[in-house]
Amino acid sequence: MWIPGGTFRMGSDRHYPEEAPSHRVTVDGFWIDRTPVTNRQFKEFVRATGHVTLAEIPPDPKDYPGALPHMLYAGSLVFTSPRQPVDLRNWAEWWSFMKGADWRHPYGPKTNINVHDNHPVVHVSYPDALAYAKWTGKDLPTEAEWEFAARGGLDGAEFAWGDEFTPGGTHLANTWQGEFPLQNLGQDGFERTSPVTAFPPNGYGVHDMIGNVWEWTSDWYSPKNEADAPKACCIPENPRGGLEDQSYDSCQPNIRIPRKVLKGGSHLCAPNYCRRYRPAARHAEPIDTSTSHVGFRCVTRKLATQ
Repeated sequence: MWIPGGTFRMGSDRHYPEEAPSHRVTVDGFWIDRTPVTNRQFKEFVRATGHVTLAEIPPDPKDYPGALPHMLYAGSLVFTSPRQPVDLRNWAEWWSFMKGADWRHPYGPKTNINVHDNHPVVHVSYPDALAYAKWTGKDLPTEAEWEFAARGGLDGAEFAWGDEFTPGGTHLANTWQGEFPLQNLGQDGFERTSPVTAFPPNGYGVHDMIGNVWEWTSDWYSPKNEADAPKACCIPENPRGGLEDQSYDSCQPNIRIPRKVLKGGSHLCAPNYCRRYRPAARHAEPIDTSTSHVGFRCVTRKLATQ
């Protein structure tokens, strides 16, 4: 879908601190995939190129100093709902690094994607997403491009469709209803991922910018947005946020894996835990990490007439 260029207010001052400050940004026009990349599309890429995702490769011990050798196996992070109330400050209560989990086996080695061709591909790390984008002759969106497209022309609106989360009681994205992580009421019709066109498109005709799966962007993560420039003439144009050497997680000084920005929230975002089902929301993800709720889509910056 063609996204016309324009100036908009990026970020938010009303929610999580990493979204602030809200600031003006200008982006040129660009094309963006109508949906996240699907299992069917990623399957075609793998067949054509022989690409092996990071989740299918045992980690190199040199990259993870201090890790126990018997824990260095191929796998990926999988969400599993706990059986009893848990401390919401400890994500390890519902995420586990599962041996044999990958894009073909999203919930472990005994699962498959046979009837989910039109669902978003998951368990893809940043290098996997970038490899696919290059194969198609495209790129991954910047954070500014992604957010501009997600807003669908509604500059300043809380959600991609307006200011009410469920207008008229209608769910417009695949998110979590109920008490996360114990109870998923499934009122939107889905407990896990959903087909990429299951919910209406936004004002630009783009599906699933909110919910279903988080999406990789090309920007390095920084804990704050850039503030407005002091003069109107200095509105950033086509910004590429963050610096690699500032994107590391200070809580893991021995393992220096840089982080990129994820956008859009996922089917695991819930009012009582993660209210990141909004265009302004952002999250840091190590580039070597894959999970059962992270996917991506691509962009190309050719002119609309081409």
